[in-house]
Formats: sequence, structure tokens, C-alpha cells
Amino acid sequence: MAQRISVVLNKDVSKLGNNGDLVEVAPGYARNFLIPQGAATIATRGIIKQVEARREKERQIKLAIKQEAEDKKTALKTIGRLLIKKQVGEGNAIFGSVTAQEVADLIKEKAMLDVDKKGIEVPDVSSTGEYQVEVKLHPEVSATVNIEVAPL
Repeated sequence: MAQRISVVLNKDVSKLGNNGDLVEVAPGYARNFLIPQGAATIATRGIIKQVEARREKERQIKLAIKQEAEDKKTALKTIGRLLIKKQVGEGNAIFGSVTAQEVADLIKEKAMLDVDKKGIEVPDVSSTGEYQVEVKLHPEVSATVNIEVAPL
């Protein structure tokens, strides 16, 4: 088998790797395609150190984002129950439904936290009462918020 060389990818390459990855490829593939296209550079000690430093920086940023999500989760636990007032018909059935946008607005009002409405999972609310809403703050962090639907 031919000798392989290590290169660092400068951009995403299909079926090979993502930007910043250190991969081993055939010398001809690197020399004839990857390097002329600007998709990769030959891996030297200095470049490998730069890649490792960049990965460490990205890891620190991801940790900071996760910590921020954990802080938001703690803040959401302290706000207690959110009250949503809706128009009510017979048998305590509400008109309309409780939306993720309404929950996000209430969280912003009560806890001064910006929460993306796309990460809020509201159960099927058809009558007054207490419900639990799941709020995804991060792929690994989610919080549960109690809401109470009451008549106007």
C-alpha cells in the first residue's frame, strides 16, 4: 500500500472531513486535487498546533454556551408558575390554544430571559388547569416550566 500523507482541511470536503480536520490521504490526491483547490494544506508541526489551539478555543466556547444554558435553566426553576389568561367557554374549555410564542413572551416578561420559541414544546392545552411545558435551552439542557391556564 502506498504511503499516505497528513493534511489539514481548509474547507469541508465531502466524504473526507470538515474544516480544520486532520486527515490522511493518498499523496496524489493531496498533490493533484486538495492543495491546488485550496481545500487542504500539508500538515506541519506548526499547522497542527494551530489546529489544536483552534479546537481548544471552540471547545471552550461550547462549554460557555452550555453553562449559559444551565444558568437559564436555574433561572427558569426560580420563576415558579406562569399564568396565562384565556377566554373560556362551557366546561372550562378555552378558545384557541396556548402557543410557544405566548410562553416565550411570558418567560421574557417574568424572568428577563430570551428563549427561542422553537425550543418550547407546549402540550395540547384545551381547558383551564396546570400544565408542564418543556423548554430546550441547549441540545443537552432542557427545563420544565409550569403554566396555569385561567379564565379571563
